[in-house]
Amino acid sequence: MSQEFSGKGDPLKLMQLLWGKVQAPRRGPKPKVSLNELVTSAIAIADAEGIDAVSTRKVAEAVGISPMSFYTHVPSIAELRDLMLDQVLAECTEPPEGWENMNWHQRLTYIAENLWQHYMRHTWVVEMETHRPVMGPNTLASYELALSAVDGLGLDEIEMDLTVTSLHNYVLGAVRHAAREQAVWKDTGMSDTEWWYTIAPFMETLDFSPYPVSSRVGPIAGEAYGVGDPLRAFKFGLERFLDGMTLLIERKQGAPDQ
Repeated sequence: MSQEFSGKGDPLKLMQLLWGKVQAPRRGPKPKVSLNELVTSAIAIADAEGIDAVSTRKVAEAVGISPMSFYTHVPSIAELRDLMLDQVLAECTEPPEGWENMNWHQRLTYIAENLWQHYMRHTWVVEMETHRPVMGPNTLASYELALSAVDGLGLDEIEMDLTVTSLHNYVLGAVRHAAREQAVWKDTGMSDTEWWYTIAPFMETLDFSPYPVSSRVGPIAGEAYGVGDPLRAFKFGLERFLDGMTLLIERKQGAPDQ
């Protein structure tokens, strides 16, 4: 997978671009395309071909401008990729219908499942995610929605932030298997099921007696979901995360006032 990550460009210039604080030149011809068109085209390329396919030349050609004209909008490809990350997060900023009537468990489930779907639509985002967030309007709106899911439950501000961070980290870790599954299939031309049936005859000739627990569990799991079922594993792990949150919230709500 790519070693690209967010936050490689000029941080102050990026903030100006994210928040629309770049002043347009007073002289000269009007730009043929907008910054939003550049970012949207770059996202389309990444969705179709991966983040490594997003280049200055390719994005410029997609919107009908010269590669040199690209730099009148964005200083480098690094800032463009961060703009892409913030723009696609617009998918994770709006609450669903009936949000106000949901309990915290339902809200966090929605946040996690919506984030999973977001990553699966844009698997290149999984490669780009780092600890350094892109502090754009959609990133902050997504954070705001997630925090509102646990607001008013008795958690302090640090616990609220850590809950949202932990949930995000869990989803990101869980979705990597599903995203990698797509990439491996594309690169090798072989699905996981086809791969398994290719090696299965050889596996049957091996002595598994040194692995008694694996010998008992493996065949049952394999019969249930083959090489693996990332979505099933994600849902199982999410429920365990929510079980832990239930204990924390109940303890906080039952604690005497200090």
